Amino acid sequence: MYAITGVTGHVGGATIRALREKGAPVRSVSRREADLADTAALTKAFDGCDGAFVLLPTVPPFTGAAHREIAGSIVAAVRDSGLPHTVLLSSWGADLAGGTGPIRWLHELENGLRDTGTTLTAIRSPHFQEKVETVLEAATGVGVYPVFGASADVPIPMVATRDIGAVAARALTGPPASSEIVVLEAPEYTERQVAEALGERLGKQLQVVTIPREGWLGALTAAAVPPVLAAELVALHEAAEDGLLQPRGDRTVRCATEITETLRTVLGA
Repeated sequence: MYAITGVTGHVGGATIRALREKGAPVRSVSRREADLADTAALTKAFDGCDGAFVLLPTVPPFTGAAHREIAGSIVAAVRDSGLPHTVLLSSWGADLAGGTGPIRWLHELENGLRDTGTTLTAIRSPHFQEKVETVLEAATGVGVYPVFGASADVPIPMVATRDIGAVAARALTGPPASSEIVVLEAPEYTERQVAEALGERLGKQLQVVTIPREGWLGALTAAAVPPVLAAELVALHEAAEDGLLQPRGDRTVRCATEITETLRTVLGA
């Protein structure tokens, strides 16, 4: 039996679908913050399982304290249930203790899970291809594709969440002998290439607008992003712009889904 958190999200949903395709028994765990922060309930969900897939959602009030509470609950549930194998959705940059915005919470969660005695498979992912969903309103409304960076022409690895789910499912059904960090490699695209592909799907030419670093916070808050979250996202964008988010781990897995396929899925939905 495999317990899966975040089943209503992109990666958790992809993981549980991949497991079901394999005929593996699964137990769905709600992604709601209250459930992940409820250590007793989470421990019960993990009891008797051969492995579990866990992630750290971004939740209000978007503070470090709120996310450390959830991370602590996950760690305690893994420890108290005696879960033998845990697969964690992590990120490039989780090797760093700070300077990475919300990724620093994944650094802490990785270390906390290792201390429980579980065999940990930490899947460090680059950008999601599905992040294009965050610009759909601007693209469909005013024909603008905003880019948080000095250039829209820098190739960036972008992975489809369906590929992450497939990797997580393989890890669960074939656990390693000892803890490991799996780094995902993915097709590379510039933001301009993504804008062109999105515009082609929408039937319009999108205007690519680069937002300078000094304008990031204002652009996010103007888009009604809560100030605390906006500050975290600025730190994340800064880490990416400064080259801090690197593919460091024990082994790599190549993911192949192209952005055009993901766009068909996103726009079809």
